[in-house]
Amino acid sequence: MGATAAIYTGEVKTLAQKVNEYLKEHKVTIQDLANTISYSRTTVSRYLGGKYESDATELEAKLKEFLSETASEEVAATEESHSPSTIAKRTEFFGSKDAKSIIGVCSSCQEYIGLGIVVGKSGFGKTHALKYYSKMPRVAYVECDDTMGARDLIEAIERALGIPSGYGSIWKRINGIRDFCNTNKGYLIIIDEADKLISKYTQKKMEILRGIFDQSDVGMVIAGEPKLEAQIKSYLARFANRIDFFVSLHGLARTEVEGFLQGYDIEEDALNELKVRACNPQTGCFRLLDRTLNNVFRILRDNGETVITLKIIEQASSMMML
Repeated sequence: MGATAAIYTGEVKTLAQKVNEYLKEHKVTIQDLANTISYSRTTVSRYLGGKYESDATELEAKLKEFLSETASEEVAATEESHSPSTIAKRTEFFGSKDAKSIIGVCSSCQEYIGLGIVVGKSGFGKTHALKYYSKMPRVAYVECDDTMGARDLIEAIERALGIPSGYGSIWKRINGIRDFCNTNKGYLIIIDEADKLISKYTQKKMEILRGIFDQSDVGMVIAGEPKLEAQIKSYLARFANRIDFFVSLHGLARTEVEGFLQGYDIEEDALNELKVRACNPQTGCFRLLDRTLNNVFRILRDNGETVITLKIIEQASSMMML
């Protein structure tokens, strides 16, 4: 009986055991796993260590999806190794230092009901990372623009949370958002391009956000151009003293560009050109690199080629100038 029990116990593994075995076998860190599934390292570590006491339904769904996808990728990689050379598949999300910082701020604000600020130049990948995290359960993403009024902002938040748009006063609809967040715990509201809501003449829309955060059990991340930091410090002292997490983006490093392009068949001079496009202090950014690669891959597919050369990059650039 003892031997039978030992065999049975060995066959039935918990999800945590399966994940831990995968991490050990493939030399994947808990931080890498947390970034992939858009959870904080602390949460994932506590779950894998058997110390997570909250409802783990959503986290377990993410971990099961992770194991399923990695198994599929391994099968695909085996099949591709026996097939003709093809263009490497582009990753949906690249874990640069900036991207990991954004995911970290978002997960911390969601887990600890905190207020976070993310600032970075246009093209640094801020919006891409925020939208990637917004695929997480209980995350509402709002992208602002210069034409937004107070009612527009409230309606956008209602829509992102899945609340039917109200027809009452601003005060009544704000209370509806507060009630929703206090009833449905664990939400994060991401306000992107928030610098477009502020001017030296009015801060009303930011005060609406502060009011929602102050009186709701909800995390909030405010993101925008670098001027957002100065705007908050200059015009919104009551907002500034509530900030729990802050990150300022720095753009891609040259070594990160190499990591992003790993797996592609690329000539050295072409690689150096792409590094310049991604990292030069005047115009370099992740967006320019990504747009260039989109055209590069279009040319490669049209020509039936797989090697990225400087000539192809130049052709891709001419397409962008049209």
